[in-house]
Amino acid sequence: MDYKELADMIFPDAKDISYYEEKYPERDLPEGAQVLRVAPSPTGNVHIGTIDQALIATKVARQTGGVFFLRIEDTDQKREVEGGVKQIIEALKSFDLEPDEGMISETEWKGNYGPYKQSMRKDIYQAFAKHLLEMGKAYPAFDTPEELEEMRARQEASKLRTGYYGVWAKYRNLPLEEAAKKIKAGVPYIIRFKSNGREDRKIKHKDIIKGNVTFPENDQDIVIIKADGLPTYHFAHLIDDHLMGTTIVTRGDEWLSSVPLHLQLFQEMGWKAPRYAHTPTLLKNDNGNKRKISKRKDPEAAASYYEEIGVPSLAVKEYLLNIANSTFENWRRQNKDKSIDEFDFQLNKMSVSGALFDMVKLGDVSKIVISRYSAEEVYDKSLRWAKKHDDELAKMLENKEYSLKVLGIERGNAKPRKDIAKWSDVKENIIYMYDEKFFENSIEYPYQVISDKNDINKILKLYIEKYYNENDDKQTWFDKIKELSGEMGYAKEVKEFKANPGMYKAHVGDVSTVIRVALTGRTNTPDMYEIMKVLRKNSVIKRIEKAIEN
Repeated sequence: MDYKELADMIFPDAKDISYYEEKYPERDLPEGAQVLRVAPSPTGNVHIGTIDQALIATKVARQTGGVFFLRIEDTDQKREVEGGVKQIIEALKSFDLEPDEGMISETEWKGNYGPYKQSMRKDIYQAFAKHLLEMGKAYPAFDTPEELEEMRARQEASKLRTGYYGVWAKYRNLPLEEAAKKIKAGVPYIIRFKSNGREDRKIKHKDIIKGNVTFPENDQDIVIIKADGLPTYHFAHLIDDHLMGTTIVTRGDEWLSSVPLHLQLFQEMGWKAPRYAHTPTLLKNDNGNKRKISKRKDPEAAASYYEEIGVPSLAVKEYLLNIANSTFENWRRQNKDKSIDEFDFQLNKMSVSGALFDMVKLGDVSKIVISRYSAEEVYDKSLRWAKKHDDELAKMLENKEYSLKVLGIERGNAKPRKDIAKWSDVKENIIYMYDEKFFENSIEYPYQVISDKNDINKILKLYIEKYYNENDDKQTWFDKIKELSGEMGYAKEVKEFKANPGMYKAHVGDVSTVIRVALTGRTNTPDMYEIMKVLRKNSVIKRIEKAIEN
């Protein structure tokens, strides 16, 4: 018996690999165009790391006139969850990272290199596994799980490397006739790659991000086809990235140690390997210690978390670019109004070590992103979020005309307000602008420097009786507060108060605070003149009278 006969016995219906090479020809792309993919597994909540990988792949593909595609890696079907593929597709869509090619549902795809779901490509993998068998570069192995566990225990007890290699590769040199007998007898088996590597030899590899790295050669006879007929990740990635024309593989740096094996597989197939870019792991500061963001421990690990709390997808992408390329922050500072699509992202400028993911800093980025939105955009996006997550806010926003005025306060000017980091912040930031909400509960008035009740009452009464005019422009409005301050014996200018602190109990800013607190119940709000213009006369007077009454 020869290798071809054994291969025919194992895979009698497999096509010759030439069929697939013709079916999936080399891509016709401009010079320099790069083909990248994101290849998640449908095992539950989509990780923010998948969004990070998709963003990086999208940027490089778009910048070079290439292709970004989505491949679903579902060969580990024990871990797959129902609806997992749909979750991945919807997550990418929610971050505006829709691929050029790939799965668009559980069973459908777009693009000429599909199916883009590994469980639907079983015949393809078996054809290439058969090819390796025919060349004597793969073999069936009949070890039971118990035998493999016993082997591992013996290796560990002897302080040896664990794995299936050298003298531990029990079925590597089994005569073909014996292998055939076992197969005919129905003995369960898997297909292993026959490595020609030696651990005492080194390979050099240039990673796009990590730079030059050196590894021992791979000498492990890894599993390429499992007992269920599906491939392992290592083998599927080899076949898919070759047939789909992937030119750059971006993946987490936990895969860096697999490079010797993957380069060896490409070499044994006679194919050019893609370039690899191992991206830094997203880390979290946990009481001074850095650790990987965990689906189990950290809500922010789930891509869906950001939509749930209302962080705009653009803010998440800006922050991810910020921690991915050190040049992004300066670029954004100099190009405040440009789309992130115009940023020239460079893989080789990524950090070689882990990237710290900080929710506080994300919030700061998000505040800036939202500050650039128009009132109409803030209204539409916060209403869309509220309809799913906050009925009270959705009800408040029913009066669109008034809500647009509220959300338009300090928006669209040179220094727009930056008090909203996520749509779940909106209600708390605007609720005092709605009379029915403002008056429905007893109001705590947090007066500051001027806290004497008589002084407060006098300021408020004087203001509405003598100084308040709904039609005043901003300068006139402020000049009148200065006059009121002088009439009350307070400094009309802050600098005057600072120059002569013993002469005055308070200054014009403290008087403004009294009026602000009476109108809003808060000491810190956007521009008070704009607030009063939106509230209008009846509400302003009613609120001040309520404060006097209290």
